[in-house]
Amino acid sequence: MRALEGKAEPLGATWDGDGVNFALFSANATRVELCLFEPGALRESERLDLPVRSGDVWHGRVSGLRPGQLYGYRVHGPYAPDSGHRFNPQKLLVDPFARALCGRLVWDDALLGEDPSAPGRPSARDSAPFVPRGVVVDCSGLAPRAPRPDVPWSRTLVYECHVKGTTVGHPEVRAEWRGRFLGLTAPALLAHWRDLGVTAVELLPVTQTAQDDHLAKLGLPNYWGYAPLALLAPDARFASGDRGEQVIEFQRMVEALHEAGLEVWLDLVFNHTPEGGAQGATLSLRGIDNATYYRLDPADRSRYLDWTGTGNTLATAHPRVRELVLAALRHWAALGVDGFRLDLATVVARDPVDFDAESAFFAAVRSDPLLARCKWIAEPWDLGPHGYRLGAFPPGWSEWNGRYRDCVRRFWRGDAGALPELAARLTGSSDVFAWNGRGTCASVNYLCAHDGMTLEDLVSYARKHNEANGEGGRDGPQDDSSNWGVEGPSRDPRILRVRERVKRSLAATLALSQGVPMWLGGDEIGRTQRGNNNAYCHDDETTWLDWSPEASRRGLLDFVRRVFAARRANAIFRRTRHLDGEPEGVAVWLRPDGARMQPADWQTPDARCVTLWLDAAAGEARDEQGREQASRGALLLLNGDAVAHFFVLHEPGAGARWRPVLDSSCRTGVRRLRGSRVRLASHSLLLLEREVTR
Repeated sequence: MRALEGKAEPLGATWDGDGVNFALFSANATRVELCLFEPGALRESERLDLPVRSGDVWHGRVSGLRPGQLYGYRVHGPYAPDSGHRFNPQKLLVDPFARALCGRLVWDDALLGEDPSAPGRPSARDSAPFVPRGVVVDCSGLAPRAPRPDVPWSRTLVYECHVKGTTVGHPEVRAEWRGRFLGLTAPALLAHWRDLGVTAVELLPVTQTAQDDHLAKLGLPNYWGYAPLALLAPDARFASGDRGEQVIEFQRMVEALHEAGLEVWLDLVFNHTPEGGAQGATLSLRGIDNATYYRLDPADRSRYLDWTGTGNTLATAHPRVRELVLAALRHWAALGVDGFRLDLATVVARDPVDFDAESAFFAAVRSDPLLARCKWIAEPWDLGPHGYRLGAFPPGWSEWNGRYRDCVRRFWRGDAGALPELAARLTGSSDVFAWNGRGTCASVNYLCAHDGMTLEDLVSYARKHNEANGEGGRDGPQDDSSNWGVEGPSRDPRILRVRERVKRSLAATLALSQGVPMWLGGDEIGRTQRGNNNAYCHDDETTWLDWSPEASRRGLLDFVRRVFAARRANAIFRRTRHLDGEPEGVAVWLRPDGARMQPADWQTPDARCVTLWLDAAAGEARDEQGREQASRGALLLLNGDAVAHFFVLHEPGAGARWRPVLDSSCRTGVRRLRGSRVRLASHSLLLLEREVTR
């Protein structure tokens, strides 16, 4: 068996019906060997030189190979870290363009040995069993058949979740599907999301991940998956097999969610890899072309620029690295993915060093027919220079609004001085996003996400409890949380009442804010991580959703359904234009006594009560797709104080009255009005809508 010339494009392993073409980019290699494996074999059965180099692409075609073939590479070249080169043909390497991987990385010191001339290093054949093999996959027939939901931004509700954590403990998910992609297709889960009003399921990373050396030494997994080993490969831990089943089952999952009217969004990591820093492992890119794929210190090219906190940073400004990123995005979009949230997205747009809203990456996304129709969400920061760039991404992008999260948490905790910023966050954060013409949907509003405390823990713990992570509790930021009297679980009825009220107020605030709401999966059923706000390394009950029915949790679930139903029913909460750009009177802020807020009122540190009057008469009548929207005037009363307050209601106008819709002070969420003055309990919110009586 030998490799013939083949083609330089596309990169990766491509089956043509009679054989497989292999193409690998490496600008600095001197030789590339293709390694072929038999199923179950620990050592390669064949080593074939890729015979042709076209530019910087090494390629060759092997006839007779079929989908399911296992392969890897050994790449020859200089071992010269001072020049940025770390070639070592002793290392079996993962193809960065592999569509699937077989086998999971098993750590051993053999992975960490680098210099091929150093004495005492394990040989390649000793280390080969520890590295996953690429799998040749035929993706030609996997285009989704069900139409994409194409939900407008103004109608979007995002549900962030983990494939395994969502499905492994659900009693109505088939046993063989628990923990897997197909588990997300269970009718009970689809019905649950529809009842909540969810339109997009955003999955934590599902690309093939790898446990890093640090976690391996602690005996902990990389549960979240933010360590991508192959950017185009679905993770086999979510599938029934690892010989291509992961691709087929991922596509089946996407199709089932589309049939249910749900979009599928992926959280993707294009900022670093699990290869770590200078003392890390050689698994793929480091051994293929380290000087091209990673950002190196110009003053010392043996050192990596670490703008991600993981030891390395991908050099996405390089055209060939950007090509890998775009190929991954096109691959997932071709499998039916509707939207992408990019982890530490500032890295991807550093062109070459500083963040640039006109970078080549953004231009490539805009000009690609497949990618241009997708939804784009940025985590707008990294650890590099001037890395926090909230509001700086270009039109067409939305961003995780961490300022929204922090402000809303502080207000409902009762912090002094939180009211002025709350006004901006409730109305779409125009101070952050309006400067370059973006509307309210540029802001992805959220209370909780995978990193940080859950909603239940946010009201149950005053400090993080990350001891089980093996880092002495030093990892993870301190959240704006409160235990309301006792740390952790409590049986005190008074404490429990306050906690439940605050959770309901937080949920209602999210639902009734201008912008795109994102809900952390499981918060609606009282999910807890027992105070751990960085549970990335726990694949157990800490991170798995508990779907067992309990009356107290059912009350929260019913309330969450109610608040998002209120958002859907009234387009005044789903505007796309910023309120402060509208004529005076569209949005008016009132004091509890009914008078308009004055500048001095906003500056009062102890001010924790306010009413927002939204006038539907001047509101938008259509969404982004031109569809009519039902819009009614509304009063939103907020009491973030520790005591009850009376509020005077604004006059609804002739022939109309105020109808109570939501009250977070009670579990049922409803109340009756008597007169034009209402008493609002501490830490609670009341929504009234204008109803015409004649």
